[in-house]
Amino acid sequence: MSDKSISDKPMSDKPMPDNDDLDFSSMMQGVTRHQHDKVDLNKTPKRLRASDDENMRYKRQMATQDTETLVDGLSSEIVKLVETEDELIFATPGVQLKLMKRLKQGHVPWDAGLDLHGFTLDDARTELSGFIRDCSNKGLRCVMVVHGKAYSGEGQQPLMKSYVNDWLRQMPQVIAFTSAQPKDGGTGALYVLLKRTK
Repeated sequence: MSDKSISDKPMSDKPMPDNDDLDFSSMMQGVTRHQHDKVDLNKTPKRLRASDDENMRYKRQMATQDTETLVDGLSSEIVKLVETEDELIFATPGVQLKLMKRLKQGHVPWDAGLDLHGFTLDDARTELSGFIRDCSNKGLRCVMVVHGKAYSGEGQQPLMKSYVNDWLRQMPQVIAFTSAQPKDGGTGALYVLLKRTK
């Protein structure tokens, strides 16, 4: 093969002929066939540099951590931090406004409750996921989840409340939730509306 590559050849100003007039063998004139078509299986693999080895170890560690941060599809990442006294409200498309008003006013009776006080975040995620799944399987319509207000110190965010807010939005069984009435815990608890099971 010549030193000059195909792309170095000057382009002709002539228009390309129609496909019917193309001849593959004439197009390949001057191109020589590659003679070496065997792979060398005895070649020793190149040694990893120390930095490559560290990168591999880091990637393995991160891959392992990623699988540990999901429980029933629920992420351990907070999408949005909320304040202690923030009222939470969420509804999937199709939930009627009238039903949301009744839920917010505490007029939809709740059938079961879960109190997350004293749980670590990881344990709370597992408990909440199992609780919602079990209640949905039993055909319950409305449940209460107490996440607390987390008065833990000046300038500290209520993490449990923020996580619960995110986790409930990720659960396919949950169609709506709203902060509870003061008699049921106010902004430290939620009324959670579950999808009707057939």
